[in-house]
Amino acid sequence: MARKLTPAERLASAEKDFLLEEIADQSSWDQFLVEQAVFHFGQRYDEWSCNDLRDVLPELGHGYLGAAINSLRTGGIIAHTGRMVPSTQANTHAHRIAVWQLTDKGRAIAARRAARTQQQAA
Repeated sequence: MARKLTPAERLASAEKDFLLEEIADQSSWDQFLVEQAVFHFGQRYDEWSCNDLRDVLPELGHGYLGAAINSLRTGGIIAHTGRMVPSTQANTHAHRIAVWQLTDKGRAIAARRAARTQQQAA
């Protein structure tokens, strides 16, 4: 049995072959898509919170947001800035949530992906 890829490996592997089993595994697939969305958002903005992401994700993605953030954090791709903001989600009663940013590792992965995209376009 092959070992699971880390978030960094999944993001760095633009040519990853997806097996039908992985696509059929809806929860893993959805979380992977939300991880991709969080990573993409981090490339566009210096700092962000889940408030920002909930505004752009479809309703289905909201349930995977915490798992995706935690996965990217433990993979060293994003890091907490040390700042907190109040949640805009009504049922949370404005509890404090973290503000995130890409790490150097996350920026390096983004740069490699951009370079591959440019090579493929040429």
